[in-house]
Amino acid sequence: MGAIVFNVTTAALMIMMLNCGLGVVGRDTVRGRPIPWAAVVLTAIAVGGVLLQLVWSGAMDALDADPARSGWWREFTSVFMQNGGVFGALWNVVTLAVVAALAQWYWGGPLTLGFFLAGIVLPGRIDSLLGFADGPSTDPRNFAGSSGATYFLGATLALAFLTHTRLPRERALAIGVPVLGLAMWLAQDNGHGLVSVYGFALGGAAWAARRRSPTGSRACRTAR
Repeated sequence: MGAIVFNVTTAALMIMMLNCGLGVVGRDTVRGRPIPWAAVVLTAIAVGGVLLQLVWSGAMDALDADPARSGWWREFTSVFMQNGGVFGALWNVVTLAVVAALAQWYWGGPLTLGFFLAGIVLPGRIDSLLGFADGPSTDPRNFAGSSGATYFLGATLALAFLTHTRLPRERALAIGVPVLGLAMWLAQDNGHGLVSVYGFALGGAAWAARRRSPTGSRACRTAR
């Protein structure tokens, strides 16, 4: 039962972020938008990782982020290894593709890639800074998987939606992402939740920096 609740809440959090992303870019504009090259690149690498696992039995041992093994590259290559079975791999690849596309249409390609990279390197370091290293980790990957960085990136869309709507219901949806994320982490030790809180916070910093820049509002419209 616990595993079912874990999976349901994890999926619900993603659905909330996707709805925020659709809200901020405009649901009716998606079909007319250009190909999101950053999303294509990230998805292609993720698919390549899955294919590599299928043809090379040693891929996980060589590329995961098991701290018992050495290799500076593992922090990055492990993101594109999947260990959740067929359904888990499919979920991770599809959600990565959709979230990255929505992020590029709002934030632009370079910042989307930057957020995704931040979702790889920041959570574990923030864990250590806050003293969480010896407790439940914000890394939900279990040494492999793209879900952590994807949820981090998706949470930036919730922040963007919060700043772009005045409707109470939509604001509740946006703020519900970090609220549910924190509740998931506290109640379930679900790392996807706290990763989302971190992504929401970094999205807020990026939004504030963009707004203060001389061309901030124009850049935002262009990215959208």
